[in-house]
Amino acid sequence: QEGFAMEVGSSTGEVPSARASSLQIALPALGASFLCLVFVRALWRRLSKYATGKKIGVPQLDDLAAQIKSGAMAFLQEEYSQMARFVLCLAAVLGVLFTVHPAVGAFDGPLVAASFIAGAALSALAGWVGMLVATDANVRTTVACAMGSLNSGLQVAFTAGSVMGFVVVSLGLGGLTLCFVVLRTVTVGSDAGALQLLSGFSFGASTAALFARVAGGIYTKAADVAADLVGKVEADIDEDDPHNPAVIADNVGDNVGDVAGMGADLFESYVGSILAAATLGSEDPSKVALPFLLSAAGAICAMGGYSLVSTKQEGKGWDVHLGSLMWAMEKGFYAAGAAFIVVAGVICSSLFGQEEAMCIFVCIAIGLLAGIAVGKTTEYFTSFDHAPVISIKDQGHTGPATVIIQGLSVGMFSTVPCAAILAVSILVCAWLAGGYGIAIASVGMLATLGITLASDAYGPVADNAGGLAELANMDASVRRKTDSLDALGNTTAAVGKGFAIGSAVLTSLSLLAAFKAQVDLPAGAFDVCDPVVLSGLLLGAMLPYLFAALTMLSVGKAAGEIIREVRRQFREVVNAKGITLMSAIRRASAGEHIPPEEDVVPDSDRCVALATRAAIREMFAPAMFAILSPLVIGFLVGPRCLMGALAGSIVSGCVLAIFMANAGGAWDNAKKLCEKLGIKKDAIGKACIVADTVGDPFKDTSGPALNILIKLMAITALTISPLLKNRADWETWRTGLLLLSLTASTTMALVRRGVLSWGVASPPGKEAAAKAPETLSF
Repeated sequence: QEGFAMEVGSSTGEVPSARASSLQIALPALGASFLCLVFVRALWRRLSKYATGKKIGVPQLDDLAAQIKSGAMAFLQEEYSQMARFVLCLAAVLGVLFTVHPAVGAFDGPLVAASFIAGAALSALAGWVGMLVATDANVRTTVACAMGSLNSGLQVAFTAGSVMGFVVVSLGLGGLTLCFVVLRTVTVGSDAGALQLLSGFSFGASTAALFARVAGGIYTKAADVAADLVGKVEADIDEDDPHNPAVIADNVGDNVGDVAGMGADLFESYVGSILAAATLGSEDPSKVALPFLLSAAGAICAMGGYSLVSTKQEGKGWDVHLGSLMWAMEKGFYAAGAAFIVVAGVICSSLFGQEEAMCIFVCIAIGLLAGIAVGKTTEYFTSFDHAPVISIKDQGHTGPATVIIQGLSVGMFSTVPCAAILAVSILVCAWLAGGYGIAIASVGMLATLGITLASDAYGPVADNAGGLAELANMDASVRRKTDSLDALGNTTAAVGKGFAIGSAVLTSLSLLAAFKAQVDLPAGAFDVCDPVVLSGLLLGAMLPYLFAALTMLSVGKAAGEIIREVRRQFREVVNAKGITLMSAIRRASAGEHIPPEEDVVPDSDRCVALATRAAIREMFAPAMFAILSPLVIGFLVGPRCLMGALAGSIVSGCVLAIFMANAGGAWDNAKKLCEKLGIKKDAIGKACIVADTVGDPFKDTSGPALNILIKLMAITALTISPLLKNRADWETWRTGLLLLSLTASTTMALVRRGVLSWGVASPPGKEAAAKAPETLSF
């Protein structure tokens, strides 16, 4: 065996498998894609039959849900309009590059550009559909909890999440397969040529994911931080108090971050893993067909797992055993995974000889089991049923600083088992089947994505349901049920982030191996002691920190704008009787019943508009550096330096993403543990709220965005690999210098516009610089 040398192919000595035709590849994949669409349609019809607020005589629920939906769709519309301009410009650049330097044929430019646009469009469409369903299902989940049991609410929320999961699978698998068949036909049956051009599809999906993750993450955490700091910490009101002007923006953010953002993230991983495996196996048609067939089988198995998700637990609010409630979903995952393993064994045995089939099958199983193991490890470090989160809460006795320190240490320690699981999986798969083994392991990890993503997209629906129950002053029994669902959602969200990181690492490593194969340089050219490769490693290891810093700064600046607006409304918004919003909050906090004619309604739309504008403005700097960095390094220095940069970014980004996601998740559930214990307004609870506010951009902005960075850099490199094939160091320095100049000029433009800055602009003058931060006294 070639071991960790990342060589394509097998040395098992088996007879080469029979050639797979386009029809043999396309029919199962397109059939599964069509069945997923039919399944989505059935789920959507089922959701539409669940009752809304009007059914139980609380039309206010429907009005509040309409506000959330309006804000979410307005954000998506603005985000997609900006993304469309960027995608079209980048498609034009790709078209010109591949027309001037064709890799396969005369029509490479238009084909790569069209493939790129298709990938971005389908990713955006999946996010749009998921957002529509999630914002329709939140009120139905609240009403289901009011009219029925905890299981009724679980069924509604999980059905909504399943729509997102299976839409991603259907559009990802169907779109990629259709593009592959078309490109294979154009290139006269050449798998290698078609796959080179197909990298544009994955590049488009990565670009769309970048916008969705970064802009969505900035939006959701800017609104969340503002709502928490001014609402819970300064004003001492509940998280979803209707007097908080930022509460609607906070609920909108849950959807744009964890529905559209996570969906785009895993859409990118899903198509990227299939493409990487097919590219690495391009010399053997059956190895090209295998990832498509496995994904089709996984989609069907995931549908069966959906029917097993249910619970018999009562709605006890935060006083719920998460392990037991988690089993309600896990039994569906495990059933789908078990069925997939059986089908995968049959597929492998039908395509390959006995020894080779066994090696590849074990790699598939390792990928699936590694995903489960990373998820369970993440659950241990972020669930309030376990010691790490309990230890963070206990540090609240000595204030916010020690809570933050403890959370940082928990997050750092969590990288050890996760990195070990991934490292062992990579080593074993590489020993069994080389680079193809690692790539097919990532396909195995993502094969049952339909039900895996459903569990993550379920979370914001349940969170919104609880927010609506509190905003509409529903009965306490309803809130207890929605709190139980929210507790489960927090854990599944943390597990989903761990799964997303694991899949991103395997996918990126597979794309890295595919890039190495495509540039076709000697194996010794990538010696890590070589200064060119080593400099690339250093640059690549730096980029995740730059990316995380930019997104964290963006959250801070955007949150600052919303905080000032919330404080202004507390002071200045009055009702017809001249009562200020601040006065109404004081009366409500004292437990006084406020008659409707004396209550004050905040201007929530203003905060939604501010969050949207800030998120769209702040997403451009991270996007620019993520896309242009591999282009500059690759063309200016060469493929060897770019190879080092990709390796450095994967290693650095993986560990940093695990740390940030798990530290943030642990702080979040330490706060939830305080709510469970009834001490959320005590000193311990407030210390945990401060830590959770610090952790919000960790787990929902910077951490998840790093997944996009490492995959986007790898797929960008793979897309331009035909242009760097057999190139020596500095051979294309003129093109690289042009790209470097473009990066520098764009950076200066962003600095002049205030997008790249250390904070929000202050009024001129020394007095403004020395002015103390504005706070409210309650």
